[in-house]
Amino acid sequence: MIIERSAPVFNKKGIAGTSISEFMEVTGLAKGGIYRNFESKDEISTEAFNFLCNQLSEGISGVVKVKVTAKDKLFALLDFYRDVLVINDGGCPLLNFGAEADDTNLVIRKLAGEKIKALQARISGLVDSGISAGEFNSGTNSSHFAV
Repeated sequence: MIIERSAPVFNKKGIAGTSISEFMEVTGLAKGGIYRNFESKDEISTEAFNFLCNQLSEGISGVVKVKVTAKDKLFALLDFYRDVLVINDGGCPLLNFGAEADDTNLVIRKLAGEKIKALQARISGLVDSGISAGEFNSGTNSSHFAV
């Protein structure tokens, strides 16, 4: 519950911009109730990042699996990003956390790098499938496209 409620706050305000009092407000817990479950704000932010990334992956999977063609799957993924993440949920947690953690939090920096590479591989795989099916130009470099 702490992670579910604090993750959107982290995603919108950043790690440095989010205070313990905001956790207390969104969870209804006292400071001791939060720190009884987590050792530090860094631990909460790491768990929140993982939670948001799991939601991201599940959301993408949900919109992609109902599509048939690689092209439709790719556009569903892009539409999900635009409609759900950017407009409704404060943006992409990979970019939000990754940009902030680049110089300040090595754990999240490493996790964000791994998750970004996984998403790039997912996009590259869709493009490769589309090339095989004749939906995309055979000269398309799927890895470059994914980046």
